[in-house]
Amino acid sequence: MNKVVEGQKVEPFVISRIFDAPRDLMYKAFTEPEHIKHWWGPKGFKVIGTKMDLRPGGIFHYGLQAPDGSTMWGRFVYREISAPERIVFINSFSDAEGGITRHPMSPTWPLEMLSVFTLEELDDGRTKMTVSWTPFNPSDEEADTFDKGRPGMTQGFSGTFEQLEAYLASIQKR
Repeated sequence: MNKVVEGQKVEPFVISRIFDAPRDLMYKAFTEPEHIKHWWGPKGFKVIGTKMDLRPGGIFHYGLQAPDGSTMWGRFVYREISAPERIVFINSFSDAEGGITRHPMSPTWPLEMLSVFTLEELDDGRTKMTVSWTPFNPSDEEADTFDKGRPGMTQGFSGTFEQLEAYLASIQKR
C-alpha cells in the first residue's frame, strides 16, 4: 500500500495505543457523532459541528474550534467499514461547506490522506487502536512535507488518544 513518487517511497505513518475499553465501545466512540464530538481532534480543540453518513462513499464533515477561537474544518470520505474492526477513509481538510482545502498552516501538506483505523480486541477486554496514514496521490513536495511531519503527527495523535482515553473512562464510569 506504499505509494512510490518519482523513486521516493512514502512509508505510512503508523501509531497505536491500547485503551482500557471493549472494542464495541471503541467502535461506537469513532462512528457515532454523539461520541466523537467529545474527543476528536488536536488536544484543546472543540468539535463545533458534525455531519456523519457512515457508509462507503458517505462523508463525515466536522468543524473544530481552536483555543484561540479560530475554526478549521475536515472531512472523511469512507471507503470501507468493517464493524467493529476496521474503518478506511480518505481524510482531508475542508471548508465549512465540505469542499477540499489545503492545510490551514501547511500549504504543502498532502491534500488527501488514506487513513486506516483498526480496532483489535485483546484477551483482557482492552482494545488496541492502530492508525495508519499515507498520502493519497501526493506530489513530490507533499510526500516530502509528510515525511518531515512525522514528529508533529506523533504529537497530534498522542493528544487525540489522551482525549479519547479520558472520554472512554468518563462514559464507562456512568
